[in-house]
Amino acid sequence: MRTDWMARCLAALLCLAVCTGPAAALEPTGRAAYLMDPYSGRVFLEKDSQEPLPVASISKLMTLVLILEAVDRGELALTDLVTASPFAASKRGSRIWLEAGEQLPLGELVYAIAVGSANDAAVAVAEYMAGSDEQFVELMNQRAKELGLTASTFVNCTGLPEEGKPPNLMSARDAALLARHALQVPLLMDYVSTYEYTMRADSTKIPVLWNANKLLRRYYGVDGMKTGFTTEAGYCMVATAKRDGLRLIAVTLGHKTEEERESAARALLDYGFRKYQSLQLYPKGAAVGSLECPTGKPKTVDVVLPHDFYITVERGKEVDFVTVVKLDTELRPPIPQGQTVGTITVMYQDEVLGSSPLTVGQPVERLSFPGLVYRLAQALAQAIF
Repeated sequence: MRTDWMARCLAALLCLAVCTGPAAALEPTGRAAYLMDPYSGRVFLEKDSQEPLPVASISKLMTLVLILEAVDRGELALTDLVTASPFAASKRGSRIWLEAGEQLPLGELVYAIAVGSANDAAVAVAEYMAGSDEQFVELMNQRAKELGLTASTFVNCTGLPEEGKPPNLMSARDAALLARHALQVPLLMDYVSTYEYTMRADSTKIPVLWNANKLLRRYYGVDGMKTGFTTEAGYCMVATAKRDGLRLIAVTLGHKTEEERESAARALLDYGFRKYQSLQLYPKGAAVGSLECPTGKPKTVDVVLPHDFYITVERGKEVDFVTVVKLDTELRPPIPQGQTVGTITVMYQDEVLGSSPLTVGQPVERLSFPGLVYRLAQALAQAIF
């Protein structure tokens, strides 16, 4: 009995050491994987991350980005009524059973895309926004280039396989970079973080949508983003989670089952949260420098952080980091408050631990001509005396 008790105690201590000690090396599963900190851009783990692979409905993340960026620019409104074409209504797979001629508000269809991964809704909105599915796909590929997605090619807005056409392709790295950008798109996280959504409350046609991203309910901190499945792509996922100021993006592609996909995403996120932590260096509004404006009023203005500024470091590891502030000295007044005027980057050797834009803490007006003459006279007087 005593030996058995000691064995159990030893096992418990070993378990405690594993759970609280440094994270063990992780071998990602699936065809490709990527784990990154979206704030600094640091990459913690990757596997075959540059290879273009079929990504199924993860493609809809780009569809959502384009739609909600257009809403943010005022080109579309969530209250717009979108009419389903026969082509949109013909789409199979995940769908909300649109009928040709049926009208729904754009906001409802965005929920259908983000939560229900509805192919018919995606095509209906693509046609409404760009005039045709083909023209919308051109926008997708153009935006991919603008975002630096070098291994991505879209042939449709859904990710559905089409006879005679190649599948939509993305690398795990590109999927992570797209997710990183998506975090900044207004309203997008509100949609992809929704687990259940009720639409058409007065109809019997698919009134309730359920998100295929089960981690929204099963993993603490997960608040997005998109899953996908086709026979060729396998089960894929882009997941993002935030704990104690540390946000992670995990991409895992090409799994045989839904359970394998979820397990792989969990393993990536577990690894990141065990091994790394986020530390606040400066609070929002902290001044980290000043900008000289010879023709501005005031002449000198504080350069501040628009948000709380965090760096990501390995747990239990002392880091002797260097802070680099770069300012745009070519700016000319007027400069509105909040305008980006530079960046702050924290480096450890060649690794970026954190980065943020910098803004002016107050507006800088253009100095009047008499004011310029007076300022010049003051400078000359100081030079002489």
